[in-house]
Amino acid sequence: MRRSIAAEAVGSFFLFATVVGSGIMAERLSDGNVAVALLGNAIATGAMLFALITMLGPISGAHFNPAVTLVMRLRKDLATTTALVFILAQLAGGIAGVWTAHLMFDEPIWQLSTKSRTGVGQWAGEFVATSGLVLTILGTLKTRAHLVPISVSLYIIAAYWFTSSTSFANPAITIARSLSNSFAGIAPVDVAPFIVAQILGALSGLAMAHFIFDLPEKR
Repeated sequence: MRRSIAAEAVGSFFLFATVVGSGIMAERLSDGNVAVALLGNAIATGAMLFALITMLGPISGAHFNPAVTLVMRLRKDLATTTALVFILAQLAGGIAGVWTAHLMFDEPIWQLSTKSRTGVGQWAGEFVATSGLVLTILGTLKTRAHLVPISVSLYIIAAYWFTSSTSFANPAITIARSLSNSFAGIAPVDVAPFIVAQILGALSGLAMAHFIFDLPEKR
């Protein structure tokens, strides 16, 4: 249990640090070209996801995401207490990762984002992104479990580009990114609707996965 909690915290630390740190680096190097900055951000995030899921998947399942942890709890793969502790570890490790990214790039540690991300289109993007992520995880676990790291990584890289919201798809990272006034940031006032869309998307992905892949019901 302690190793699993540590894996979720450490994995979230490196993932969130990558999202924010690569966003800062990409923005600095892209000379104002937002498309180039987004591409750099997406590739770095996907690469880190592959490494982390490959490394930590056997320890904790490599959730790094309360929406994924919720789905695994609903599937009875986790006890309620374990799920809650995982989510706390994801938040704590992830926020520490964001602050470390600020430190590495000589930015103020404590920040609040002023970047507005709101509207039906953005919320729909988060619903679709999270639904597809959960479907990818559960579907690949059922059909090609050894390909979960690459499947999830490639899905997230694609979702950065095909969704209007650039695919946060993660309540913990949404909260953490509100603490960074950088390329990856989101204004705190916009966090709650994103999280609602993500949770609804996760439930949708779970329902689709059960229907398409005929996942067994656990007792």
